[in-house]
Amino acid sequence: MRLALYQPDIPQNLGASIRLCAAFETDLDIIEPCGFPLSDKAIRRAAMDYGQCAKVSHHSGWEAFLDFRRDVLGAEARLILFTTKGAVPMTDFVFRPGDILLMGRESAGVPDDVHDAADARVFIPISRAARSINVVTAAAIGLAEALRQTNSFPVRD
Repeated sequence: MRLALYQPDIPQNLGASIRLCAAFETDLDIIEPCGFPLSDKAIRRAAMDYGQCAKVSHHSGWEAFLDFRRDVLGAEARLILFTTKGAVPMTDFVFRPGDILLMGRESAGVPDDVHDAADARVFIPISRAARSINVVTAAAIGLAEALRQTNSFPVRD
C-alpha cells in the first residue's frame, strides 16, 4: 500500500502525510512540482522525528511517477484516486494491498489526464453541506479504510 500526493501546495500537510505514512508503515510518493520549495532538508523539517521511519520518494512530475509505477511497482499497483468527483464511495470499493492511494492538490485537485489514468475513482462520504475535507484528513480516512480491508495495519509490539 502506498500514498501518493499530487503536487502538494501546503508544506504542513506534507509533514502530516509523512507522519501518517510513518505511523502506518506506508510508503509515500510526492509528485512534483510542489507549491513550495521541496528539498531533503525541508522534508526532514516537515517530518520532525518521523523522518527516519518514513519511506518517501519524490518524482519530478506526473510522467516520472507513471514510469516509476510501471517500471518499479508493476501491473498490480492500481492507482486509486480519492476525489470529490468519485464514482464509488470508498466504503463500497474493494482495496488491495498493492494499491496506490492518490490525493490531489489542496487548491485544485488533479487535472483530467490524472483522472483518466486512475484505475478507480472513489470518494469519502461526507455531509452534502460540506464541499470537501482537508487532504491529510482524507488521506488518513482512506488509508485507514484500505488497511482495514486488507488487514494490513502494522503490528505494534
